[in-house]
Order: sequence, then C-alpha cells, then structure tokens
Amino acid sequence: MVKKAKHQDTESLDEEDNHTWTFRGYRLEPAHFTTAMVHFYRAEVTRANTWRTRLDTTTNWAVITAGAALTFVFGAPQNPHFVLLLVLLLVLTFLHIEARRYQYYVLWAYRVHLMETDFFAAMLAPPFHPSADWANHLTESLHQPTFPVSRWEAIGLRFRRNYVWLITLLLISWGAKLAIHPLPATDWATVIERAAFGVIPGTWVTSIVGIVYAALGALAVASSLSRARPEDLPKQLQDLARRLQQAAGPLTPEPRPWERLAIIITNQGQQIASQLLTDLGRGVTALEGTGMYTSKARDVLLCAVTDVQVHTLEEIAHQVDPHAFVVISAVAEVRGGGFRPFEAPS
Repeated sequence: MVKKAKHQDTESLDEEDNHTWTFRGYRLEPAHFTTAMVHFYRAEVTRANTWRTRLDTTTNWAVITAGAALTFVFGAPQNPHFVLLLVLLLVLTFLHIEARRYQYYVLWAYRVHLMETDFFAAMLAPPFHPSADWANHLTESLHQPTFPVSRWEAIGLRFRRNYVWLITLLLISWGAKLAIHPLPATDWATVIERAAFGVIPGTWVTSIVGIVYAALGALAVASSLSRARPEDLPKQLQDLARRLQQAAGPLTPEPRPWERLAIIITNQGQQIASQLLTDLGRGVTALEGTGMYTSKARDVLLCAVTDVQVHTLEEIAHQVDPHAFVVISAVAEVRGGGFRPFEAPS
C-alpha cells in the first residue's frame, strides 16, 4: 500500500510538472499551450491581413480620384486648374487615413513577428526553446497596446512608399495645365499668374504647394532615419541624420519604451543577482559602490528588463534585502541580450 501511494504521488508530481501554465484553476499542458498559441497566431495574422487590405483600399481611392481629376482637367481648355489642388487636398486626406490604418497594421505585424521569430522559429533550431524576452514583449503589447510607429512617422513612411509618386504626378500635371491652357504660356511669370485661386495670388498658391511638398519630403526622409543609428550610416550621411532627427523630434515622438533599466543598491548583491538570473533570465552587471553618508561598501546591480518584469524584479530585491534601494528608469533603446528593434513593414 505504501509503495502504491508513493507511485501515485510520483505520477501526480509528474503530471503537475507537465502543466506549463496555471491560473485561477486553468491548467494547460504543453500540447494545449501550443494549440492556444497557434489559434492566437492565426487570429493575429487575420487581423494583420485585414488592415493590410484596408491600406490597399485607401491607396486605390487616391489613385481613382487622381485619375478622374486628370481626365476632367485636361478634357477641355476651359476646365479650371484648381480642381487638381482640391484633389491634392483630398489625396493628402487619404494619406492621413492610410497612416492611421498603417499604425494598426504595424501593431498586428509586430505581434506576428514576435511569434514567428521567437516561438515558432525556435522549434526548428537548437537549443529548441524560445528566447527569454518574446513572451514579455507580447504580454506587454496585449496589456498596454502601443503603436510601434507614431502618426507623423507613419505619414512619412506611407508617403515615401506610395504617395510620393501620386502627388508628384498631380503637381506635374498641375504645372502642365497652367503652362498649356487655355493657351501655351510664353514665360514663367504667366504660369505663376495663372496659378491664382480666387483672390489668392498665384505666387502665394505656388509657394504654399511647394512648402507642403517639401515638408512631406523632409518628413519621409526623417521617418526613414528616425530608427537608424547615425553611426551605422555612411560618414557622409551621419551629420545629416543627426540634424534631421533633431529637427523632426517634436513631430515624430518615439513610442513609449517597453524596456527599463533597474539600478539596485544593496548589501546582498550576489543573492539578488542569482535570483534575477534564475527567475527572470536576465543578465546582471555588478559594480562596487560606497555610501557617502555611511562610508560603507555597497553592491550596485544593473539589469535591463521589460515592463512586465519590473514588478517581479522589485519583489525579488525587497524579499532578499528589505533595505535595498531600487531605481527603475525608462531607456530609449536596448540592444543585445535578446532586445531587438522592430523594423516596421512597408
């Protein structure tokens, strides 16, 4: 009877160890966990495809509108040129709508990218287990969804990808309309004079159009360089990249960072570091410090973590050393050690 009881206890422990996730009565075995992830992956892919289709729909609206406007404007010499300006304004509205949709598409694509690279791909190559960070990033994206790209950055990316050709075509067609209708212009001053729109002089109209086009071009360049480190670019572009990032900083705010730098000042540095390595799977760097008030030696631990790991880190630190001093600060970027930047899809 004793041997049988021990055998049953062993089976219960083995069965308990097979449960990879337990919460409020839910128990998932590895096969069930994988099935749940597959269904979640399919749902995220479906949402990404839906928003990708909506992106194409907005571009189609802009193309059809521009084509209809060009047909009308060049259909007869007396047709007014300002129709192209109104269509340009409408196309810019489509660009803004598409940038908003692009933000949602990048959010879903970000989650799909995490599961593909750090969960499914980990099954195909040694050591056959996911990285230590993918679940934390995915959990943070689910708890507090944040667009990986800002609205202004999305506008610049979509303009560089699609709308630069359409808007350039509209502006060239507008200039051609001013130059040939109702009669071919003999000089540049005549073209400028024909650009007048009601009581607005032609010089003002051309200046405003030129400023808008130049601003879109600068925004497109700034958005492409906003995620690039200047030191990774050719030397000829490093200074330009820094200036553009500084100029576009107020217009292209970075998304809320998901990484944090924890600074722990304690007398139990070895114990805290060992538990952080075991429970969080994070690397820890130890420095030697001295308390200026007490003149006693202190351990200073540096550890980069994600948002969802901050609470666990604080619990570990205060459990091991109730007098530990913990500082959590946001960081602009963390590279290496499992932290990887996400490149927005085109």
